[in-house]
Amino acid sequence: LHARLAAPGGRWAAALDWGRVHILLGDERCVPPDHPDSNYRMVRESLLDRLPIPRRQVHRWLGEDPAPAREAARMDGALRALFPDGALRLDLVLLGTGPDGHVASLFPGSPALREGLAWTAAVAPRGGHPRLTLTLPALRAARAVLLLASGPDKAAAAAAAWAGPGPLPVQQVEPASGDLTLVLDASAAAGVRAVP
Repeated sequence: LHARLAAPGGRWAAALDWGRVHILLGDERCVPPDHPDSNYRMVRESLLDRLPIPRRQVHRWLGEDPAPAREAARMDGALRALFPDGALRLDLVLLGTGPDGHVASLFPGSPALREGLAWTAAVAPRGGHPRLTLTLPALRAARAVLLLASGPDKAAAAAAAWAGPGPLPVQQVEPASGDLTLVLDASAAAGVRAVP
């Protein structure tokens, strides 16, 4: 997919009406947009700079805001403006998982996992930068979720996701009325039991 999007005149990229597409990130570290740890920087360099999408339709977390809770509230308001009927319904959510079973910036044991109304949250993981994230209500409202995992260190998280509902964040993202698809490489799928 990345190669086709990056290729000059790629048919897939040209076939979409990018004027109707909005892109937002599931989470972001609280760093400036040009910081090496910025998810936005990575996505911009690897994808957005290659797409003819209007920049006003790319909804960036302002990770440089020194008050993460304020930025989480701003993004929540921006999403509510995009969905004025109050029903967030993202068409596609692309998630990865960490070895600990976290998704977006929803880590095991995080108070943000208990959020039932807000679509966004500011979180403070044990190590590293504070973060901004979509919450489970936002992720569960998606029409489709693609959960990607690669590498042997993701095998336990992939097996947990395959097993279904449970305490890990990766087990809690199943859409309420949409599809969840796991995309695993062989090493991440090593612990997944085949369906009889």
